Amino acid sequence: MRLLQQIGRVRNRFSGRWTKRYPTYTYTVFVNNALRRRVSALRACVRRANAGIVKRPKKALSVAPVDLAARRAGAPARRLETFANPSPQRDYEIRLECPEFTCVCPMTGQPDFATIRIAYTPDKLCVELKSLKLYLWSFRDEGAFHEAVTNSILDDLVAAVKPRKAEVAGDFFVRGGIHTVVVARYP
Repeated sequence: MRLLQQIGRVRNRFSGRWTKRYPTYTYTVFVNNALRRRVSALRACVRRANAGIVKRPKKALSVAPVDLAARRAGAPARRLETFANPSPQRDYEIRLECPEFTCVCPMTGQPDFATIRIAYTPDKLCVELKSLKLYLWSFRDEGAFHEAVTNSILDDLVAAVKPRKAEVAGDFFVRGGIHTVVVARYP
């Protein structure tokens, strides 16, 4: 260390570089050659690895024939299907939300968009979700007021599953500057 200081090399304490000073200019010499050797060794490994890679021709994807008719949703229906409650002895609440509900305004013929939220405590039966989806789709081309739609959904749900209690909330988007929320409850 003393020898390096005597010949004019000084280690910068911030960068860790050895600097050789001359009267007119300064240049920097990196002492850490081990790092440079490691980097060059890694580059050599990568070159060797890339040289050994044999590019294989890509295989064409084979697609098995699939019958999509079984996956298509059925036509909208006004029937709610049910199944037996797996825990009829327990009171628990089922909450369902349909953020893509649409119906038609009977006055203007314009579409109305809403989020329908259903919460019910089942007794002996529960509503099957696909049938509920198809049931809600059946309102898509029907002209109905917001209040009539919400109460109709509650009436059909109560008739199908006979819950201990139920609530249907229709949160309709703004139309004409008015935001409508209709809540119907049973009992």
